[in-house]
Amino acid sequence: MNKVSKVLLHTCCAPCLIYPLEQLKEKGFRVTGLFYNPNIHPFSEYKNRKEAVEDFSKAGNIEIIYPEYKPEEFFQAVNSKEASLDRCNICWSQRLEKTASLAKEKGFDFFSTTLLVSPYQDQELLKKIGTDISQETQVSFYYEDFRVGFKKAHDEAKAKGIYCQRYCGCIYSELERCKKSAKH
Repeated sequence: MNKVSKVLLHTCCAPCLIYPLEQLKEKGFRVTGLFYNPNIHPFSEYKNRKEAVEDFSKAGNIEIIYPEYKPEEFFQAVNSKEASLDRCNICWSQRLEKTASLAKEKGFDFFSTTLLVSPYQDQELLKKIGTDISQETQVSFYYEDFRVGFKKAHDEAKAKGIYCQRYCGCIYSELERCKKSAKH
């Protein structure tokens, strides 16, 4: 009997979960999600995203792990780096480190992230972060460029009434979005 590989999939939101989940299941993985996103601000936004993931996971019978929401972990990590490009790198590293650590603790074969579906994220940097963390934790990072499924998944989410956010999650990206909107 062949062993089914287990992957712990960091999940940023329900729309971004759709395509990677579909692809991983098609490849024979047993997928468990991890909704660890201390970067999401304000709490109402976190709550909306979490509820959307909960609803999607119940409908699809997918197990999701929900650690306690601790935004202070994000703010402490990016302190004095809020305006720099390093902020995203720090945020991605923080979430992937937590995912890999939990994957190791719970005996998963791989860890990955739904961030790999977004055309707005730096794919190469995410791949490097995942690979580096993999070497540190001895848990394999599963990399796949899921961006090809982004539009389809988001169209599906909208059609199903799944909450779709308008910014990556942190207060800094929300401020950047608001500033761009104000200029138009």
